[in-house]
Amino acid sequence: MKTSDFTRDKRSPKAKGLITSYVMSANKAKNTKPELILRRLLSASGVRGYRLRPRDVPGRPDITFTNKKIAIFVNGCYWHHCPQCDLPLPIHNRIFWKKKFIRNRERDKEKIELLRKDGWVSIVVWEHEVQRNPNPAVRKVVSLLNRRTHRSS
Repeated sequence: MKTSDFTRDKRSPKAKGLITSYVMSANKAKNTKPELILRRLLSASGVRGYRLRPRDVPGRPDITFTNKKIAIFVNGCYWHHCPQCDLPLPIHNRIFWKKKFIRNRERDKEKIELLRKDGWVSIVVWEHEVQRNPNPAVRKVVSLLNRRTHRSS
């Protein structure tokens, strides 16, 4: 494996090893496995009409129901530093990563608050929830959609 085999994000410090750098570069920002699983199950439940990361919605949630003002964020446990999983910080460049994870959490809160002020309801679905048992997350979305439908009728 050579560094020319993959693309490295220049914003973060250089990884200690080639394998670590390769693994980190393989992380995706959209269409992640938990997101795809959730969308597939929503579709199987008959849920239609959502949009993916629309540019005109504040915070660009992963899944939106714009007509009902419902935003769904599918957060990776590592990158958004899930409070339940409490994953350890990387060994190298700890100060950088600690600041990054803190800023990611702050940005998540800012996005949800911005949406709330605009009349949106946000749901955060964590990666571990989708991997262990996605059905409660699907039921939560369906329930919220039903409540918002009955209110606007």
